[in-house]
Amino acid sequence: MKAVSLVTRLAFTLCAMTLVVAAHAYPERPLRLVIPFPPGGGADNLARIVGVPVGERLGQTIVIDNRAGAGGNIAAAVVANAAPDGYTLLQANVSHAISTSLYSKLSYDLLKDFIPVTQLASIPFLLAVNPAMSVHSVKELIAIAKSKPGQLNYASSGAGGPSHLAMELFKSMSGAQIRHIPYKGAVPAATDLLAGRVDMSFFTFSGALPYTSSGRLRALGLASAYRSPLAPNLPTIGETGLPGFEATTWFGIMVPHRTPASVVSKLHTAFASALNAPGVRERLTNQGFEVVGSSQAEFAAYVKSEIPKWAKVVKASGATVE
Repeated sequence: MKAVSLVTRLAFTLCAMTLVVAAHAYPERPLRLVIPFPPGGGADNLARIVGVPVGERLGQTIVIDNRAGAGGNIAAAVVANAAPDGYTLLQANVSHAISTSLYSKLSYDLLKDFIPVTQLASIPFLLAVNPAMSVHSVKELIAIAKSKPGQLNYASSGAGGPSHLAMELFKSMSGAQIRHIPYKGAVPAATDLLAGRVDMSFFTFSGALPYTSSGRLRALGLASAYRSPLAPNLPTIGETGLPGFEATTWFGIMVPHRTPASVVSKLHTAFASALNAPGVRERLTNQGFEVVGSSQAEFAAYVKSEIPKWAKVVKASGATVE
């Protein structure tokens, strides 16, 4: 028994020494950043813009691996089951916080299976209406919706998605009754709003800006705590009728649980520094992103606060996915 115990202790010691040496030498090969969306979208652009300066700081290439589907859960499962060595990273987003209560079964636990590294950026939602509607502010919209309960409707990119739940949060905070019409994506939702077949919708700020700038849609407010430098005259929803309202699509970096602290620290330093690399912040801002670059503790606290926030909205909406 003593011999077995000694062998076991030696094995654990050698394993620990191996992890320490590996962490000290990290990184020795390219890193894989798993994106839960297809190529070409905002999340993919964010990863590729930031990935280059991160790779330069780490001395390795950042390989983008697009794993779209199931509300981001496919990508999350891939990273949750990866080796905790810092070579497989997840670009987490608000959908992962929503999925915690939206899905009855998940193959991962957002809080237990990942270590938050940093929040990269966020894109606020924008509330837009068809110009045929005689409303020009959030306050007016709430008043009309309350005077005609259930008669106004809104489009979303899909039941249980961020644009759906952003409006459900709006309804909950305002007391307005507005009918939900789900679509299979933001493009068909926008098409019907432009045609006047629905009254309103929440879109990401960057996605809505071409329509609102041209006058094809009327922007009522930005679902952010601050106005955007891209549209400084557009008030926030909090300013114009619903104090405290905020709904954003946020993006951050996470790694598998048990990744060595020294590796997590190197990743945090690289990503936070990359956000301030020449031209990076400007490029992201011009695409509608609000650059963040939070500490590990700040990002962990933010994710933890997002889960119950959206759980309340999911419950109120009745949305669920098996």
